[in-house]
This record gives sequence, C-alpha cells and structure tokens, in this order.
Amino acid sequence: MNLSNLKPTPGSTHSKKRLGRGIGSGTGKTAGSGHKGQNSRSGRGTRPGFEGGQTPWFKRIPKRGFTNRFRKEYATVNINELNKYKDGTVVNKALLMKDRLIRKELSGLKILGNGEINVKLTVQADKFTKTATEKIQAAGGSVEVI
Repeated sequence: MNLSNLKPTPGSTHSKKRLGRGIGSGTGKTAGSGHKGQNSRSGRGTRPGFEGGQTPWFKRIPKRGFTNRFRKEYATVNINELNKYKDGTVVNKALLMKDRLIRKELSGLKILGNGEINVKLTVQADKFTKTATEKIQAAGGSVEVI
C-alpha cells in the first residue's frame, strides 16, 4: 500500500450537486433556492448571528468584568526545575530560553517556590515569590532582581 493507490471508503464520498443544469436534473431553473424571498436572491442569506432584526444574542447577554490591556504576563519557572544546573551557575532568562524551560520572554521572568532546590545558584529574574527567595538562599544561592 502506498499513497498512489489510496481510495476513500466506499460510500464515504458523494458527488457534488450540479445546480442549474436543466429541468431533467431535478435542480434546474431555481437551482434549489425556491421562487421568491431573501434566499432566492443573489448574495443570498444573512450574516451569521443575524436574527431577523430582533436584537441579536450577543447584544442581549449581560456584559461583565473588564480586560486590562496593559496587563503584564510573566514566564514562570518553579525552583525544582533549576536542580539540573551545576553549582555556581548563573541562571537567567537567556539560559532558560536556551534550555527550553521557558518558551517566550513575555513581560519578564518570575521564579516560583514550588518544590525543593539543592544546588547553589545565582538566579537572575524580574520577580521572585517569597518562598522561592527563601529556598534559594537556604540552599546557599543568591537572588538578583533585574
């Protein structure tokens, strides 16, 4: 079996309906659109969500909350993921990007205190949680806020 002899399962495909091809085809003249009305005209039908002039659903439902356009989103790393580095390593955004612990820089880097750390590291980031700072310093490492 190869790509040149693949076929769809019998009955799974249907030939396209050929519209407006004469009276004997069953879909001649009006081509299945009926005689009068909005859907028989060219450019037929209405846009999605149109309800015939009734106030549409998306305008009727209650609106709540607000989205802050200036919100800052941080790339996050838990300290247990930093155990893979050797003692004395300077861990920063560039190193974490290279090792694919973070995928995007976003607004900055935040170190979270989930897990344990047992290597001495110098960690450089934009933000640290209180527990992350305590655990890094308890392991003999240092914290640098950029």
